[in-house]
Amino acid sequence: MSFTDTGIILDARGHGETHAIADIFTQSHGRWAGLVYGGQGRKMRPLLQPGNEVTLEWKGRGDDSLGHFSLEMSHARAGEAMGERLSLAALSAACAVALATLPEREAHGRAYAAMSVLLANLDDVDVWPALMARWELGLLAELGFGLTLDRCAATGAREDLIYVSPRSACAVSAEAGEPYKDKMLPLPAFLRGASSEATLKEAIDALATTGHFIETRILHISDKQLPEARLRVVELLSARL
Repeated sequence: MSFTDTGIILDARGHGETHAIADIFTQSHGRWAGLVYGGQGRKMRPLLQPGNEVTLEWKGRGDDSLGHFSLEMSHARAGEAMGERLSLAALSAACAVALATLPEREAHGRAYAAMSVLLANLDDVDVWPALMARWELGLLAELGFGLTLDRCAATGAREDLIYVSPRSACAVSAEAGEPYKDKMLPLPAFLRGASSEATLKEAIDALATTGHFIETRILHISDKQLPEARLRVVELLSARL
């Protein structure tokens, strides 16, 4: 069995003395692991940095075999992000979230396309925090844990929606949520499509909401928490306020 595809490097770990096992989010085949011969060598280590976009061929004896990758660099995003602390933090966070949440060998083309857009905009801190929140919102929906943000869970109202219930994952209006506001999650207008722009504060609020549901709906199943890289990027963004 074999296939060719494009992908984003999510992680690579040493295997034996010279090789590596790479986890790659592929466009058409989902998150896929495989052996990279010489992956710990001087030539391959730079290619296997998280965030790099590659063209690849995977070959294996069968569907359940580890198999091995042949890789070529198509876009060295990790190298581009090295010069900017926030960009590198965002790159690490996105790869860590994808690695922690995506099931193996299950195609998620929309999540891949959205992640590619996010990575392409990491040079603009006025843009990518909101893109990251939207990507995580879409990732939740793609994995079967979508939020209902178009109407109030308590009243059915479609106006003045400013909260998300942490229990039901549904929007709540300002009036209905007032008695419970200390327990509610924020719902910035851009996250529900009511605005095309977002301030940094709104993006951070949105990341708090998407992060909560990624942790409680997906990661808790395997007793995991949000990746440290994801927590760190919010800390760095908050420091800019």
